[in-house]
Amino acid sequence: MNKQEKTSYVKTEITKTLIKLLNEYDMDDIDIRFLCNEAGVGRASFYRNYSSKQQVILDYASMLIQQWGNDFEANPNSSPFNVFGSLFEHFKKNKKFYTLLYKQNLLDIILETIKEKVGLVPTLSNSEAYTKAFFSYGLYGWICEWIKRGMKESADDINKMLLDNSINNL
Repeated sequence: MNKQEKTSYVKTEITKTLIKLLNEYDMDDIDIRFLCNEAGVGRASFYRNYSSKQQVILDYASMLIQQWGNDFEANPNSSPFNVFGSLFEHFKKNKKFYTLLYKQNLLDIILETIKEKVGLVPTLSNSEAYTKAFFSYGLYGWICEWIKRGMKESADDINKMLLDNSINNL
C-alpha cells in the first residue's frame, strides 16, 4: 500500500468508525484512543490527518456537499430553480448522517459546509460577505428546522416553499 492509499484507508476507517460510535455514544464520551482502537489505527495516524473528532465529521460533511455540488453541476437538467430541491434531496438521501448530527448537537457543521460551498471567506468585500452570510445562515436555518421537524416535506415541496417565500418577500 502506497502512502496515499494508506492515508485514504486511515481516513475512511476513522470516519466510518466515528459515525458508527456516534450512533451509540455522545461525542464527548468518545476519546481519540477509543476511536483509534475501534478503527484499528494508531493515534499518530489520527493526528496526522485530523485535529479533532469534529474535524473528522466536518471533512465528511464537506465531502458529501462537494459530491452533491459536482452531481448538480454535471446534471444537464440543473437550474437555479431546482438547486434547493436538489440540495434538500441530498439531505434526505443522507438522512441518517444528518439526523445523527442533529442528535449529537453538531448541526453547526452543516453551516460550516454551506459557508465553505458558497465561498464565505474573510477576504471578501463587506458587501459580498454580508450577502453570502445572509444566504448561508438563512439556508442553514431552513435545513435545521426541516431536520428537527423530521424531514417530512419532500425536497420538491421545500424547493417550492423557498422559491415562494423568496418571491413573496421581494
